[in-house]
Amino acid sequence: MALVLNEEQSMLRESARDFLAGRAPVSHLRDLRDSGNTDRFSRELWNEMAEMGWTAMLVPEEYGGHGYGFTGMGIVLEETGRTLTPSPLLSTAMTAAAAVALAGTPGQRSDLLPGIASGERIVALACDETSLHAPGEIEAELDASGGGYRLNGSKTAVIDGHIADTLIVSAEGDRGISLLLVPSSAPGVSVKRYPLLDTHAAARVSFDGVRLDDSNILGTQGRGLELLDEILDIARVGASAELLGIAQEAFERTVQYLKDRKQFGVPIGSFQALQHRAARLFGEIELGKSVVLRALHALDEGSADRPEMASLAKAKVSAIAHLATTEAIQMHGGIGMTDEFDIGFFLKRWKILDSLYGDRNFHLDRFARLRGY
Repeated sequence: MALVLNEEQSMLRESARDFLAGRAPVSHLRDLRDSGNTDRFSRELWNEMAEMGWTAMLVPEEYGGHGYGFTGMGIVLEETGRTLTPSPLLSTAMTAAAAVALAGTPGQRSDLLPGIASGERIVALACDETSLHAPGEIEAELDASGGGYRLNGSKTAVIDGHIADTLIVSAEGDRGISLLLVPSSAPGVSVKRYPLLDTHAAARVSFDGVRLDDSNILGTQGRGLELLDEILDIARVGASAELLGIAQEAFERTVQYLKDRKQFGVPIGSFQALQHRAARLFGEIELGKSVVLRALHALDEGSADRPEMASLAKAKVSAIAHLATTEAIQMHGGIGMTDEFDIGFFLKRWKILDSLYGDRNFHLDRFARLRGY
């Protein structure tokens, strides 16, 4: 498949860009922060996203979705990266929707997918127990109890966990690691919200003797680590798409500043040293576009190299977004360091997305291992 968007995908990108520019510019993020909104996202805007069909893109048609595919969702996430729009799109509409569609029983799909498609259900992945991404290191325990199970343990850095009604939780049991669908309102579940650097929010979640049964198990009991890797690769590609949007917007804002800002009577963009730096960044971003699109195609096609493409995209685009945001701060000079100027928000969002689901070093190592090194 060619690494270019077709006409329908290009129209989706333009539609998403126009909607977000009008309804959720970067000032929207600032307003949420300054208003003290504890959800750290707008439910009104989320409902409008659902009306646009974004929450239903990965939900099969028989459950009220569009079955549009990962490439379409990646296009939308790229545009939310441009405007830094806080929403559960990545956690719920991409990661959770794909997980339930992939491994859910008919009952689980009927229970969750229609609500995800309509924007009424928010589902969050809870797989990390320390500040470092290590999905295979699990201390949460799933113990057999009276014909059912008891879940004990804790998770941290649960993106959108503070607003989720259902959590996808990894735990170790007698048969190995399993993934569980746990209602956040279940007795024994405690959710504690905390703010992130980028003004979004996450949660620490603890489980104290939470009673579950077979209907709560996602996929095959004891085979959860394999399923978790597949779900995480979907989330990683989604995060990479958002990082790409951040890189592009930071670059375009910087180029415009180089044209507008004058020193010695001329635009600073006329200085050859700055032109060289901008040209290098342009080339890196073009490469990033191809990497992300290739990873999205791998998900849509179900190709065998999906894990490699996910780690390649996350490592490469995170590095590109880091370069774009740090260069943006430096080329903007002193004003780039101020809170009153928007450019600093892009660097903060990069930092959160870089560490989410594994940072650049994690994925460089993983890519090497997948390639047999």
